Amino acid sequence: MDLFEEIKSGGHEQVLFCSDAPSGLSAIIAIHSTRRGPALGGCRMWPYPSLDAAVNDVLKLSRAMTYKAAMAGLPLGGGKSVIIGDSRKDKTEPLMTAFAKHVGSLGGRYIVAEDVGVNTADMDLIHKVTPHVAGFKEASDDRGGPSSATALGVFHGMRACLEEAFGQASFKGLRVAIQGVGKVGYPLARLLHQEGARLVISDMNPELVAIGCRDFNADLLHPHEIYRVDCDIFAPCALGGILNERAISALSCKIVAGSANNQLENKQAALILQERGILYAPDYVINAGGLIHVAGGIQKDSKEFTDQKIKKIYDRLKEIFTRAKAEGRLTSDVADRLAEEQLGKC
Repeated sequence: MDLFEEIKSGGHEQVLFCSDAPSGLSAIIAIHSTRRGPALGGCRMWPYPSLDAAVNDVLKLSRAMTYKAAMAGLPLGGGKSVIIGDSRKDKTEPLMTAFAKHVGSLGGRYIVAEDVGVNTADMDLIHKVTPHVAGFKEASDDRGGPSSATALGVFHGMRACLEEAFGQASFKGLRVAIQGVGKVGYPLARLLHQEGARLVISDMNPELVAIGCRDFNADLLHPHEIYRVDCDIFAPCALGGILNERAISALSCKIVAGSANNQLENKQAALILQERGILYAPDYVINAGGLIHVAGGIQKDSKEFTDQKIKKIYDRLKEIFTRAKAEGRLTSDVADRLAEEQLGKC
């Protein structure tokens, strides 16, 4: 990997490699843009197979955060951080403290929040070291966590998808396949179950699947089978990069709408979805609820005001679908153009 070419081509402002020998910390913080405000983005802890894989992930995720904030109309830029390691075995207080010091060294250009493998307790620990953190307990007590807010945004976005694909907004009797029933997938499943949807779920964690089947009367599928299930909506709610040519060829659905970041392996994947007549809800638009929630905490907005902003994800997707149809363009391309229009106003 030519790192500087990757950074330049993605338009990133800064990439910080973080190390701390005593704690074993190996982390990367990527600031994509601060044109609209400080770069806000979660910290993901994951056992990446290589440094290249970690760099590729943090660069893609941070760029998506810039576009997500712009599309949500927030006065924020985009950033992301990754800690290389297994959160179940490698995460320690000294490691998170060392990471927090690196966040603090950026002087507020980057604001960290939780993501995969990192939780509110970790944000509490980071907050003891630096004020440049969002989603810690003191700021979240009356608001709930960002995961439920992400699920709420996906739920409202799915309504826009239903109207576009089926001419209706009701989930009653529709079959939704959810890939991943963790921090976001579970509350999304609850919302859909309450609206009468029939659920099919899969997850790498058998305990989460058992809970989902028990609570929502969902059907269980093994992870490799979820792509082939006959359903109305396929909802990727785990890790990204899962929509490639092989996976899309197996899909039997009318809509792809979920919370996972960077769902498309590449631009070709969006074209294949369109050619197969599958409506794609651009991920950084439909999954912006968590970011809106965290931004609301920073800005001291009420939960009611923040929830109203999350509901507007429905309106943004309706605009994207309308423009895509009128211009004969991919929904992902239209979303990128709208986000870049907002960034151009800075």
